[in-house]
Amino acid sequence: MIMKKRLIVIGNGMAPGRMLENVLDIDRDLFNITIFNAEPRVNYNRLMLSPVLSGDKTYEDIITHNDAWYADNSITLYKSTKIVKIDVDEKLITTDQQEIYQYDKLVIATGSNPITIPLPGRHLPGVMVYRDLDDVTKMIKVSEGKGSAVVIGGGLLGLEAAAGLAERGMRVTVIHLADTLMEKQLDPAAGYLLQSAMQLKGVKVVVGAQTTEINGQEKVEGVTLKDGRMFKCELVVMAVGIRPSTSLAESAGIAVNRGILVNDQLETSVSDVYALGECVEHRETCYGLVAPLYEMAGTLADTLCGKSGTYNGTVTATKLKVNGVDLYSAGDFADSPGREEIVLRDANAGIYKRLVLEDNIICGVVLYGDTQDGPWYFQLLKSSEDISEIRDTLIFGQAYQGGAAPDPTAAVAALPDSSEICGCNGVCKSTIVNTITEKGLTNLEEVRAHTKASSSCGTCTGLVEQLLVLSLGDDYQPALVTPMCKCTHLGHDEVRKLITANSLTSIPAVMQALEWKTSCGCAKCRPALNYYLVCEWPDLYKDDYQSRFINERVHANIQKDGTYSVVPRMWGGMTSSSELRAIADVVDKFNIPAVKVTGGQRIDMLGVEKDDLPAVWKDLGKAGFVSGHAYAKGLRTVKTCVGKSWCRFGTQDSTGLGITLEQSLWGSWTPAKVKLAVSGCPRNCAEATCKDIGVICVDSGFELHFAGAAGLDIKGTEILGHVNTEEEVLEYTKALLQMYREQGHYLERMYKWAKRIGVDVIKDTIMNQPDARENYVQRFEESQRVAQVDPWAARVKGEHQHEFNVLPMKSVRVVA
Repeated sequence: MIMKKRLIVIGNGMAPGRMLENVLDIDRDLFNITIFNAEPRVNYNRLMLSPVLSGDKTYEDIITHNDAWYADNSITLYKSTKIVKIDVDEKLITTDQQEIYQYDKLVIATGSNPITIPLPGRHLPGVMVYRDLDDVTKMIKVSEGKGSAVVIGGGLLGLEAAAGLAERGMRVTVIHLADTLMEKQLDPAAGYLLQSAMQLKGVKVVVGAQTTEINGQEKVEGVTLKDGRMFKCELVVMAVGIRPSTSLAESAGIAVNRGILVNDQLETSVSDVYALGECVEHRETCYGLVAPLYEMAGTLADTLCGKSGTYNGTVTATKLKVNGVDLYSAGDFADSPGREEIVLRDANAGIYKRLVLEDNIICGVVLYGDTQDGPWYFQLLKSSEDISEIRDTLIFGQAYQGGAAPDPTAAVAALPDSSEICGCNGVCKSTIVNTITEKGLTNLEEVRAHTKASSSCGTCTGLVEQLLVLSLGDDYQPALVTPMCKCTHLGHDEVRKLITANSLTSIPAVMQALEWKTSCGCAKCRPALNYYLVCEWPDLYKDDYQSRFINERVHANIQKDGTYSVVPRMWGGMTSSSELRAIADVVDKFNIPAVKVTGGQRIDMLGVEKDDLPAVWKDLGKAGFVSGHAYAKGLRTVKTCVGKSWCRFGTQDSTGLGITLEQSLWGSWTPAKVKLAVSGCPRNCAEATCKDIGVICVDSGFELHFAGAAGLDIKGTEILGHVNTEEEVLEYTKALLQMYREQGHYLERMYKWAKRIGVDVIKDTIMNQPDARENYVQRFEESQRVAQVDPWAARVKGEHQHEFNVLPMKSVRVVA
C-alpha cells in the first residue's frame, strides 16, 4: 500500500475549505489531511455574517462543513488550536499547546487581521472589530441594550455591520474618512445613492470625517472627530480594512511583503509550503473578496495533486449584503484618457448604471438599484469582448430587444401636482396642466395668457413647455432648449427650477433626479450646479470645492508663468499709510516682482509663488486686509470718486456710499463677476455707467443704473430708477443683485441676463413691487450671513492646505 502524504492546513476559512473539496474531488486517497483552526468551530460562510448580525440567519444556517463532513472524509480537525511555529527545515509545526506535528505538504491559510486605528481609547471595553463569528456574537450582545453605536469605516464590512446593528434596534452612525461611501468600489454617483439608502434605513452617515479619539473612562462613551463634533455611543466598531496575517510565515523565514509571496502555483519561497487566501500576495496584489480566494483554491488543489494549474489573478466584483440595497461594481471605473462612459439613470426607480469603456471593451461597471445584468457585464469585462455591435443598447442590459431615447419630460412628470413651476406668479403644476386640458390650450402664449406662468422673467418657460408636451403629446412641438452641456438635455432655467421644486441639495442628488447622462458631470455643468446649489440653499449646501476652477480653489489668479496675483480688498478704493506699508513689507519679504495699481482702484501683487500664498495672506491679514475676490464670480470692486468731501462738483458722499456698498455686498457668489461704481456727480468720474451696477449721485438723491459692460462688449447702463437715500440705494442694490443671482445662468454677465429676461421686467420688479423687492433683500441677507467669511483667513488657519503644498519644479509654464 502506498503511504499517504501528510497534508497540514493552518486555518479553516472559506478558501482552504474550497481547496479541500477540490483535492478530494481529484484524488481523495492522496493525503492524510489535518487542519488546525484557531476558532472553536467548524468551517462556516463568512459572507453570511451580516445576515447573522441582522438576525436573518443563525450560525447553524451558515455552516459550510459540519463535523460529519470532516469525519466522512477522514479529515482531522483541531479546533481552538493555534500554530505558533513552523520549522521549514525539519517540516514541523508547533501548536500553542507545544504539540509538534510533521508534514509533507503545508498550506498556510491564516487569513487576515482587522486593522485597528491607533486612537486614544481604542482599548476601552466596547471597542470591537468585525471579522468573525465571535465579533458578531459580542455585537449582538451589546445591541440587546438598544443603545447607540458608531461604526468607523464606510466600506463593505462597515456598512454591513451598521445595517445589521440598525436591524437589531441600535441607533447607528457611520463615520467615514472619504467623501464617498465605498469609494474603492463605487463612483461618487453610486456612493450618493448608497448613502441615501443607508439613511433611509435609519443609519446616520457622516462622510469626509476623521475620528481622533474614543471617549470614556471605564468603557466607551462616544467618539470625537477632528472638527470637534462628538457622538455618544456604547459601542464602537472599527471596520477600516484588513491586513494579511503574515507573522507566522515571516518568523519561519518564508518570504513576505504585504502578504505571503506566492507564484502562479501558490508556492511560497520554501519548498512544499504553500499559501492561500487573504494572507497571500500574488503579483503585488492582496485580495479580500471570496471570488479570487476560490480561484486560488482551485489552482492550489491542482498543484498539490500534481496537475498543471496556474493562477493569473482575478478581476473582482463587489456586491453589498444589505437588505433592500442592490449594488454591484466590477473592474476599473476611474476616469482616464482614452476612456468613455455610458450612463443610464432612472430617477423614479432609483436606478443608476454606468459602464466605462476603453477601445470598445468594458473595463468598469457600476450598478445601483438594478443589478441583474451585473454578471453579464462582468463576463464581458473578463473576456475583453468587443462590444461595438451592441454599443447602442448595451446599457439596457442583456435582455434588451430594442432602444428608446430618454424621455426629456421625465423630471417634470415626476413632480407632485403641488410643485411650484412659476415662482414669479405662484403657479403650480396642477394649475397649468388642468388649464391646458380644460381650455384646450395648444401653445405657450395661450398658457401665459390664462395662467401667467412663464409671462414674467421667463425662467420657467422650459418647464411649462414640457407640461405642454406631457398634456398634448406629439401635437405640441416646443421651442428648442439649449442644454447646459452634453451631460443633460435640460437648460439652465429648467435645472434651477427643478433643484428648487425637488428640494435637491447636492450635486449627486441633482444628477440622479434629473437623470444626468454622465456619472459625475463635466467642467461645464459641475461649476454651474455648484453655484445654483450655493445660491438656493446657502445654509444647507456645502460649497463643492472640487467643482471650482483653479483660481477659485486657491483664491488667487494664476498667471502665465504659474505664479499668482494677490489683490487685497480696498474698500471703495480707499487705503492708508499703514496698509501701504504692510503691502510694501509683503512685497519685500516675499520678493514679489511686480506691483500694479488696477483699474478697480486696488493694488495687485503679481508673481507670488503658490506655496507662499498662505504666508502672504497671513501678513496682509495682520494689517486688516481680506480677499479682494479678484478671481471670483462675485463682487469684485466698488469704484468711487472722492465725492463732495473733496470735490467742488460732488453732490453726495460717493466714497462713503461706495465703502458701505462694498462692505455690505462682498461675499456671496454670483453667476459671473460683478463690478460696481459710485460717481459723486453726473460728470461720472468713477465710470458708473459702464458697470454691472452703477450709482450716479445727484442733488436730489441717487440715480441707479445696471447692465453695463466695458470688456469684450461695450455697453452703457440701463437706468433702473431714482431713490432718495443711501439706505434705499443699499436696499434696491441688494434686491437687484439677488434677482440676478437667482435668475442668471452660470457665467452670464448681468447685461446678458437683462437682455434675456427683459430690462422692463427687472425695472418693474425692483422699482414697483415692494413685496418682491423685500423678499429679494431678505434672501440676499440670508446668503450673506453664511458667505461673508474671508477665504484667505480660513486658508491661513489650514483649510485646504494640500492646495499649497507644492513640490519643487525647475520650470512652470501655463499656456493659454
